[in-house]
Amino acid sequence: MRALPETEDLAVGAVALDAQAVRCVLGGVVAVDDVSLRVDQGRCVALVGESGAGKTTLLRCFNRMVVPAAGAVLVGGTDVTRFPAPVLRRRIGYVPQHGGLLPHWRVLRNVALVPDLLDQADATAAARRALDLVGLPPDVYGARFPHELSGGQRQRVALARAIAARPGVLLMDEPFGALDAVSRSEVQAVCAALRRELGVTTLLVTHDLLEADFLADEIVVMRAGRVEQRGTLDAMRAAPATPYVASLLERALAGAHRRSDA
Repeated sequence: MRALPETEDLAVGAVALDAQAVRCVLGGVVAVDDVSLRVDQGRCVALVGESGAGKTTLLRCFNRMVVPAAGAVLVGGTDVTRFPAPVLRRRIGYVPQHGGLLPHWRVLRNVALVPDLLDQADATAAARRALDLVGLPPDVYGARFPHELSGGQRQRVALARAIAARPGVLLMDEPFGALDAVSRSEVQAVCAALRRELGVTTLLVTHDLLEADFLADEIVVMRAGRVEQRGTLDAMRAAPATPYVASLLERALAGAHRRSDA
């Protein structure tokens, strides 16, 4: 199939992300089973569920880190298979759970990675702007190595790297899962502010329903590779679609009460 030119826009049209009847098989196991998911441009959807639910597998279909066995995956109305994988990934922001920073590169060079790969003339300036946006002044943090940062600061750098080239789509795979409670809350607030400012279409994977409620416009609960329910947290609390969703809500809210009482 013809590869689109590297300048092709990936985030156009009313639907920025669209998975159509996607089925993924990993190691002989069905990880995603006939799932369809649409995310409108500028919106944030959170995929929530326990380990093995298929959340990360579905997310990775959008940047071709996972190739479905069946179904179609579109970004900006275009099937992702029409793009060479490196071209696609350079135009989609991606934040993995542990940041994925290059340890032998300083912070500013890490953040400038994608603008450099895209041959942007102002790659360093773009990296400096991104660091400012996540609350890490480049004159203070730009020359540091990742090991000289706290966990929360490293995730902010990873977020800055993901947005430095101003992508239309941002994929976030458990970006706060490895952080302590204080750092997690701080980076969540940074992420929420960035989304408001940039209007970037976002797909977020998390185990935490309350985190999903804070950051996302809608929540999709997954279990065993399928979608159990989609909606806001309030709508799910009012009418859980399945016993699993009801149980997930009960556990999440009980945990929140325990933390507030501590």
